[in-house]
Parts: sequence; C-alpha cells; structure tokens
Amino acid sequence: MIRLAKHSLWKIGVVAALSSLVLAACGSNNSSSETNGSKKDLDWMSNASISTLDPSKAVDSVSDQIVYNAYRGLLTLDGGNKVAPGVATSYKVSNGGKTYTFYLRHSKWSNGTPVTAKDFVYGIQRSADPKTASQSAYYLDHIQNYNEVKNKTKPVSALGVKADGDYKLVINLSKPESYFKNLVTLPVFYPQSKAVVKKYGSAFGTESHKAVYNGPFKVTGWTGSNDGWNLTKNNYYWDESKTKVNNIKYNVIKDPTTGLNQYQAGKLDELQLTGKQQVEHFKNSNQLHLRNTDSVYYLALNQSKVPAFKNLDVRKAISLAIDRNQLTKDVLGDGSYPAKGIVPKGLASYKGKDFTDYSTNRSATTGNLAEAKRLWKKGLAETNTKKLSLQLLNDDTPTGKSVNEFLQSELSKLPGLKITNVNLPHPTKISRSLNNQFQILVGLWSPSVTDPTSPLNIKVSDNALNFGKWSNSEYDALMDRATGADANNEAKRWDDMVKANNILLSQQGVVPLYQQVQPEVIKSNIHGIKYYPNGPTWDLSQIYVK
Repeated sequence: MIRLAKHSLWKIGVVAALSSLVLAACGSNNSSSETNGSKKDLDWMSNASISTLDPSKAVDSVSDQIVYNAYRGLLTLDGGNKVAPGVATSYKVSNGGKTYTFYLRHSKWSNGTPVTAKDFVYGIQRSADPKTASQSAYYLDHIQNYNEVKNKTKPVSALGVKADGDYKLVINLSKPESYFKNLVTLPVFYPQSKAVVKKYGSAFGTESHKAVYNGPFKVTGWTGSNDGWNLTKNNYYWDESKTKVNNIKYNVIKDPTTGLNQYQAGKLDELQLTGKQQVEHFKNSNQLHLRNTDSVYYLALNQSKVPAFKNLDVRKAISLAIDRNQLTKDVLGDGSYPAKGIVPKGLASYKGKDFTDYSTNRSATTGNLAEAKRLWKKGLAETNTKKLSLQLLNDDTPTGKSVNEFLQSELSKLPGLKITNVNLPHPTKISRSLNNQFQILVGLWSPSVTDPTSPLNIKVSDNALNFGKWSNSEYDALMDRATGADANNEAKRWDDMVKANNILLSQQGVVPLYQQVQPEVIKSNIHGIKYYPNGPTWDLSQIYVK
C-alpha cells in the first residue's frame, strides 16, 4: 500500500519546477493600500466568468479554477508528478499496474451528508456516460470497458470502477497507465452526489446553489450569468481548520484601468495585469509576480466549416503570415513568448532534454510573409478558391481583443482574405468552441498533467476537444501506442510522442501562437497561496493574511 505523506499545500508543476512558488512577504513601491492583517474576506480578480460548476463538464481555465477550490478528488498533486492525499489517505496498485485501490477518509459534503466511495463511482460513471457529453471523458479511456461504454455497447454500470463498502474504491484499468495517479486529481474523477445531480437534472452546476461541494470552499452568489461570485469557507471540509479566510469574492474585471484603480484603492487584493504598460508600472514592486505557465495559445482552423482549410498550403500560409515576436513583444508585452508547438516548453523532459528540443519545426511556428503569400496563392488555386471571408473567435477581454486586432492585421496581408473579429464573453466562446461554431478560433490549452500526452491527445481525431477537426491516421496510431502498447516503455513511448508531434507540426494540424506568462500583483501581507504553471492555477485552501 502506498501511504501518502500529508502536505499542507500542493500544486501541479512542470517537471523542471519541482517546488511551487509560495508568496512571501514583500514590500511594495507602487501600491497605495495594504490588506488589513485581521481581514477574513478577500477580493480576487477573474478575467472571465464561470461556464459551469459541473465537474464532468468543466474544461475552461476559469471554471476549472473554481471547481478545484470547491471540490477535492481522490488525490491531489504535490509538485511535478508527486501526489498527496485528497479524499483518499492512501492507495495501492496491484495486478501489474491495472488495479488501483483507494482508502477513503470519512468526509462530508457541504450539506453535511457523508462523501462515500459510491459518490466517486457515480461521478466517474457520469463523466464516462455519453449522455453527459463530457469533453474531458477521454481521461478515463484506460478504465476497463470505457470504450464499450463510450460506444454504447455496454451500460455505464460496466465501467471498471466499484465501491467496496463506503470507504474503499477500486478502479480496474484495461491496460497500465504510468500517470494514472495524476489523472485522478482531475475534475472528471471527482465525487458527485447522485441525489443532488438527480434533483437538478440538466440544471446541475448551472448556478452555485445547484451543486454541492466537498472541498475547502463552497461557491455562492453565482446565478449562471453574473460576473461575480464567492468562494465561501466550507465548514464541513475535513481540513477546515487550515482554511483561514471566510470568503474570497471574485470580480470579473474586463477593463485593465478599472482593475488597476481598484487594486491601488484597496478594493482588490489580487490583480492579473494586462499589457506592457501595467507591467512597467509595477516593475520595481515586490508585489509583482511574472507567472510562467504551461498554457499555449493557438489557432484552430475549422476544416468542417471552411473546406479550404483541408489544404496544407492554406494552413501553412495562415501560420507563416503571423509574426509571433511582434505579437509577444509589442502587443502582449508581459513576458509571454512564441510557442514551439502545442506542447509547452518546460512541461516534460527525457534524459535531461526538454520535449520541445526533441521535436520542433520552425516553419510551423515562425513568420515568413513572402512564403506565406506564395503558399496562399498556391493553396487557393488548388482548392479553386478566389477569396475567403472568415471570422476569428476569441474572448472579449482586453487581451483577447488586442490579439484579435493584431491577427486580423497580419492575416489580412494574404491576398483575398478578409478577417472579421468576433470577441465574445468567455462562457459563450467556450460554448461555441465545444459546439464547433467557429471558423478560426484562438484556443488555449493548459495541460492537466505534466506529460506531453495531455496536449497531444486533444488533436487525436475523435477527441471532443479537437477543435478544427484536423485528422491524421498515423498521428492517431502513434498516440494510441504511446498510451497503450508502449505505455510502460519510456523510451518507445517518448519516441511515439516525438514522432506524433513532428506530424502535427509538419501538417500544420495546429497553428501555435504563444506560451503565456501571466503578470500578477498580490498584496504583500497575503500568504499561503500555491501557484500552478498548469491546471487550476491557484490553490487557495490555506491562504491567510498576516
């Protein structure tokens, strides 16, 4: 049996960053206000609203952040690929790596009812059920009978997960998965109360009171459409004595000037900065933190909506038309840098060498306008197309608008291409992305586990998150081997992923843009936060004011 050492804090981190960033006390040269030391309520910024509080359906970064702080899974991660206790205090692996047995603590939902192994069985089954239409269900693909459940040839009850009494959970896999312990930290593996889900039906998780929580906080004040909500201390949480604040009020701030003014006036305790000017404003302040992330922004070209995107020369021309250095330095100006692919730099390494150094393709990730125009002309001729008028979908945040304006300017340099910018509220953008209602999408992927399969799997043909519907049978076969036949052979598995990535880039199955650096300021007397380069970003369970 694997007994988990108890850690007060944890984070998902890149392999190269095995320890997380604790926000230490620091002085300020730029802030006119500090948080009162006795304060039990905090004011936090969000750049967009929640899309859902349903763990089976949370796929965007904002929803994931809130769901993470309101729920706890079997395990949590503790930096790199380490795991720490969640609801499970320990676990054991048997049957050649195909059986995981989790021993659960006695814990409760925010309504006071017990959290049992049956809640995990129900939650995992519901995530796998095709009727739920979970976009993250593919994380369950190694569980016994998942494919049969997915293809509706077996009932969801046949899924290889069962409760052995109230506090023992057994998960049987069809084949070993080296990082399965990391996957059970994800929302699709979270427990769900069958009684609550049945009570609200399709409305489950669409408002804060239409859900129940087992994490350090419960969500309050979200109506499903408003731009503010709260993380309120959950007194039924098993480790609630370590939750020192009573309430964290989230405010959706879309105007950078408004956010800066509120932070300096003491109305916000944390602010995510936008643009070079705001970063410069705080350059001498110890409250400024430049957060390296594993988030990669990219363009998805929808081949099902724009037939010309099936042409390789057209796709390459789109990519070559973009000057990523100008985008990151002049438009963003926040430390973000051009992406080498959809796999972020620093996510994973093998024999001391980063994945992006094993597999890179400059022609797929750098600009060359002359070559772009040549391929564009050639591609249009090959598809018998004279001109295209396309919409570019992105968030309605200041950054989203600035990025779209830049991309519009760059892509309009291709003869016969007209770009119309469509900037929508985050939940609406997510809905359109998931429902294939776009032509060109500015997408974002932040890996949930520190492994290249996390970003690479979203480009597998039948993955629900394969926005753009690019498809390549050789790519699919390589990723199937990496997660199947070669799963326990590190060298072969790595080679599979490198080859797959080479195909993805050479075929321009995605148009990488930039890897994000998130500038953030936090009042200097706030402590106990753990920051995640990927995943839910902040663990606020033990935040405190001193």
